[in-house]
Amino acid sequence: MKKSIHIKRMQRIRRKLKKVNKDRLRLSVFKSSKNISAQIIDDKNHKTVVSASSSEKKANENVTKKDLTTHIAKLLAKRALEKKISKVYFDRGKHKYHGVVKKFAETLRESGVIF
Repeated sequence: MKKSIHIKRMQRIRRKLKKVNKDRLRLSVFKSSKNISAQIIDDKNHKTVVSASSSEKKANENVTKKDLTTHIAKLLAKRALEKKISKVYFDRGKHKYHGVVKKFAETLRESGVIF
């Protein structure tokens, strides 16, 4: 059975990022049609250090996806800075860098996370 194109893209991106960034933690982003989640992963120990998701608590169902993304990015940045994590590398997975993923990255940069 052949691997689908998005799985190949995801593996290619991760492989290149792991070669370049050996001393940083990985910030992985996942988005679906309704939710977005992100986690900071330590690849050496194979553990999730910090995570945030829109499915944790939904304050209001009538919030736009970009507003929800901004909230989750600020929450993740706050949790990461509490654990003294400021440098990560951004793993967008199979998603292109536009729309919600771009807004998420920009909000993280504004909140103090460097990548």
